[in-house]
Amino acid sequence: MSDRQPKKRVLFLCTGNSCRSQMAEGALRDLAGDRFEAASAGNAPTRINPMAVRVMAEIGIDISDQRSKSVVEMTGDQFDNVITVCDRARETCPAFPATMLHWSFDDPAAAAGGEQEQLEVFRRVRDEIVSSVREFLLTDHTAHSS
Repeated sequence: MSDRQPKKRVLFLCTGNSCRSQMAEGALRDLAGDRFEAASAGNAPTRINPMAVRVMAEIGIDISDQRSKSVVEMTGDQFDNVITVCDRARETCPAFPATMLHWSFDDPAAAAGGEQEQLEVFRRVRDEIVSSVREFLLTDHTAHSS
């Protein structure tokens, strides 16, 4: 018999579910997939941004099989934590019976300039997201109630 605790469920929300929430979902799955189940969604989902896939692959995290999903698809699901990763999602997020957190990241899809300048913004935001996920994992969110 196993005495393993069930995985904590985390939902990352942003507007388009194309970059930030997708990168956060992939980072959590990669860094703590044995302890957490990660999902992401958006208020107005579009499609996963190819640059998000590219910069995550640079650090060994494959998000190419993820898809953009509407927050409506998630409203009946139970989550332990719901984390908004952009200010607009925070303002328009439906209520979830979960611990709500907010992380504000720049939208890398809005970066100006050529491909190299855009990639620099995607990499910076990716690194900020990975750092926030690592910090999240070090907090009490991993504790299970008795």
